[in-house]
Amino acid sequence: MFEKYKFHILLHTIILMWGFTGILGKLIHLDALYLVWHRVAIALIGLLLYVLLTKKSFRIDTKMELVKIAGVGVLVALHWLFFYKSIQLSTASLGILCLSTTTLHVAWLEPLVMKRKFSWLELALGLVVIYGIYFVSSDFKANDFEALIYGLFAALFAALFSVFNGKIVQKTPSYKMSFYELLTALVFLSLVMVFNGTLNTSLFVMSVSDFLWLLFLGLLCTSFAFLATIEAVKKLGAFTVSLSINLEPVYTILLAIFLLHEHTVLGKQFYIGSLIIIFVVIANPILRYYFKKR
Repeated sequence: MFEKYKFHILLHTIILMWGFTGILGKLIHLDALYLVWHRVAIALIGLLLYVLLTKKSFRIDTKMELVKIAGVGVLVALHWLFFYKSIQLSTASLGILCLSTTTLHVAWLEPLVMKRKFSWLELALGLVVIYGIYFVSSDFKANDFEALIYGLFAALFAALFSVFNGKIVQKTPSYKMSFYELLTALVFLSLVMVFNGTLNTSLFVMSVSDFLWLLFLGLLCTSFAFLATIEAVKKLGAFTVSLSINLEPVYTILLAIFLLHEHTVLGKQFYIGSLIIIFVVIANPILRYYFKKR
């Protein structure tokens, strides 16, 4: 029994770290593009060390599989870029709240990509989320609306790479998939910086605190969290893990209140909308599991 509780504690520690990634968007004083480049580079080094130390193979069976993985890598880069842009334009609470709509994007994407039956339940829950977003945005300023757009696109990109990963992982081990996705994301972000003229020495100009937070973000919140989540899924099951991950926006909003004092700039309407969206996000897998059992 202690073994199972140990993995529950590990899982919620990981989710707390993921919740903290939104806070780091405010604590790290770098442009979103630079921040994501460093996160990807550090996480890639972490995964590379893991693969080398465990003597695992880097081999991908077919070129087409590699092309698919590379495409998902671009989606990963866009997801993180839009997510941190949203946070920097507004608040960590808003960024993570937008991201919590990812599972509802998955609801309409999965039937298209995985050829599964369309769920009217998920459509109904999606409409409730739209109502929650209406509450959240009722007293927004111009920057907040821009942040909302970035945040919702970040959620869409997250849903796209989640669904496509679900298909790719059936043929490719998850550590290989993640390694090549991060490698592609790094190349893609570097090319973006070449084209907009920002790939220069200023990329490496940062304070000591920014560097330490980036190490925490890249190694612990990304590389370690990814590997530890695989172990948690093995021990606890995919349903328990996916249900628990839905608590991420709760952790982020609580951390934002205590660390960033965001409750002083966010009104009552925001928290009403937040409760509606978080309720739907947590209820979604429970209701799906219940109807599937029936």
